[in-house]
Amino acid sequence: MGDAVQPTGAVTLDYAMPPEDLRAHLSVFYEFRADVPSFEDTDKADLAQFRINLAGEGEYRFADGHVQRVPKIQIVGPTTGPTHISMRGPVHTIGVGLLPAGWGTLLDFEASLLVNRVVDAVELLGDDVRGAPEALSACTTFDERVAVGSALARRLIAQGRTIALDFTRIVDDWLASPYPEVDDLVRATGLSRRQVERRCNAYYGSPPKMLARKYRALKATIAMARGQSNADALLDGGFYDQSHFIREIKAFTGVTPTHIHTDLPTLAALTLKRSEFDELDPLVTKA
Repeated sequence: MGDAVQPTGAVTLDYAMPPEDLRAHLSVFYEFRADVPSFEDTDKADLAQFRINLAGEGEYRFADGHVQRVPKIQIVGPTTGPTHISMRGPVHTIGVGLLPAGWGTLLDFEASLLVNRVVDAVELLGDDVRGAPEALSACTTFDERVAVGSALARRLIAQGRTIALDFTRIVDDWLASPYPEVDDLVRATGLSRRQVERRCNAYYGSPPKMLARKYRALKATIAMARGQSNADALLDGGFYDQSHFIREIKAFTGVTPTHIHTDLPTLAALTLKRSEFDELDPLVTKA
C-alpha cells in the first residue's frame, strides 16, 4: 500500500514498497503531483530513476550545469549533486528508483555514462515502455499504478541480463558501514582494485571513493533531518573537520547543515520520507 507524504501546499509525494520479488532491482515507487501552473525546486543527489510524466513538461539542470529537456518516459542517471527541476504544470509523475542491480540487468552500458544526465527510455528499452503512460493514466489509484509498474518491471527484468548480485550486495553493505575504506571493499569482493572500480562505475555510476563521499553526506543529512543526530556528533563519521562536513553536505544536497531544518528544498525534504521504509536495503533507506 502507498505511504502518503503530507502535502506541501499543492505538492504531494506518495511512496509505495515494491513487491518482494523486485526489491533487489528497484527501490521505491512514487507518485509526484504539483497542482500549480509552474514548479521549480532542487533535489539532492540520488540513485538512478525511471520516470513517466503523465502531465507537465520542463527541464533538468544538473549539478555540473548541464541542462536537458525532461522526456515523457525517462531514465535519469545517478546524480552527484543537487538537480534543479523546472516544470510547467500541473505536474504528475510516476517513478521508481533503479538500484545498481536493476541498472546492470536492464541496461547494457555503464551507469557512469549517464551520471547527471537524462535519456528517453524508449530509445533504450524500446516498445516495451512506449504504452506505459496510457496504462498508468487509465488507473484510478496509486496502488493500481504500482501494480502496472511492477508488471512492466518484471517483463523488462525477464528480458534483461543476469548480473552477479553478490557484488552489489557487498558494495551496499560497505556503503552502510561507519567508515567505508576502499581497501576494505577490495578485500571483501576478492577482486582487484581496478575490477572493483570498473564494476562500481558500471552499476553505481561512480568509483568507490566518490560513492563513499556521496552516501556519507546523505546519511548525515537524513540523520539531521530526522532529529537522530546533530552536526557535532556526525563530525566523527568520516569527516576531517567542520569545514569539510559543511562542504560535503552542501555539495550533495545544496544546503548547509545549519539549514537542513529550515531551507531544505521541498523535493529533498519529501524524498527523505523514503528513509522510513526500514524493510528496504540500506542503500535506499540511508540515501
